[in-house]
Amino acid sequence: MGKVSLKDYVLYFLKLGTVGFGGPIALVGRMQKDLVEERGWITPETYKEGLTLSQLSPGPLAAQLAMYLGWSQGGVLGATLVGLAFVLLSFLMVVGFAILYVHYGGLPWIQKIFYGIGAVVISIIIQGATKLIRKNIGKDWLLIGLWAISAAVTILTESEKLSVFLVSGLISVLIKAPPSFKAKTAMFSLIPVWLLAGIHGPGDSSLLKDIGLFFAKSGVSVFGSGLAIVPFLYGGVVQQFHWLDERQFLDAVAVAMITPGPVVITVGFIGYLVSGFLGAVVAAAGTFLPCYLFVVLLAPQFHRYGQNPRVKAFVDGVTASAVGAITGAAFILGKRAIVDIPTLALLAVGCFVLFRVKKVPEPVLILLGGAAGYVLKSF
Repeated sequence: MGKVSLKDYVLYFLKLGTVGFGGPIALVGRMQKDLVEERGWITPETYKEGLTLSQLSPGPLAAQLAMYLGWSQGGVLGATLVGLAFVLLSFLMVVGFAILYVHYGGLPWIQKIFYGIGAVVISIIIQGATKLIRKNIGKDWLLIGLWAISAAVTILTESEKLSVFLVSGLISVLIKAPPSFKAKTAMFSLIPVWLLAGIHGPGDSSLLKDIGLFFAKSGVSVFGSGLAIVPFLYGGVVQQFHWLDERQFLDAVAVAMITPGPVVITVGFIGYLVSGFLGAVVAAAGTFLPCYLFVVLLAPQFHRYGQNPRVKAFVDGVTASAVGAITGAAFILGKRAIVDIPTLALLAVGCFVLFRVKKVPEPVLILLGGAAGYVLKSF
């Protein structure tokens, strides 16, 4: 494996954040396909370590994994530049949508487009989840069992449980690499001390301060998929602070789904609606800063002990559970996107194209799905 420059890493994640559709599940699968399988820039072990740390730490999954991979290449500078590159253009896109939204009284056409995009996005998510299952679980019956339990818990509770990840890791250790009574295990150093983090806006703006604190809290209160942040945001933005009504909030989520990059970038749209461009910047910074700090502070320790057999077993168990949670999240999201025969047909077409044709770029598939949705809802 040849040395890859940090510039190449940054450019790759800038592109992924610009054209990567499908939300966290699809983005995570895309990173594995591009960086591990096709380009060979990172090892499967490094990817698995990053995926596990991202699941164990609070914050959006895809952004954290990108930061970890950047750290593996260039330390703190790598994590910083990759993180900024990954979210920058998608952030600017949602701010652009927010400007149109504010000045033109909403986006009535967006629901028509999302009607078709939602179904196609599910097909991308299914493909991403399938690749993660194939590469990280395979035919290992223990990992299959942990995957199934995690998927079932996620589907039944409609949330991702950190406790399930940790228990899965411990079960894998006890079965695959049981410690002796005298053994000193390093795996407990992998469990971070959960700390609340916040970001304060300028002192002369109480609203910006509230925005920063709330979104920082959201960044340390959700785990795994960026989709998990949606119900948390709803409780604060709509129910607690009444910054937006339900229609505006749903539009914000829809905008995040039709733009590339991490789904959690919807915080930029919400922040702009609440307090203009500064509100968007503060909301995005408050959400992403905590997960960035977790990566740069925990990654060195995590990487140091990554080759320990018991740590490897722990990583295997947590990864299987994480993939199960992602699979469950795909099922939950699919129930909400596939609402009738036309959306089911769009899902089937999307899966056929991705699994059989394999030559249609995802952005093109997304655009075709949006066009089909607009036509179907219009007539």
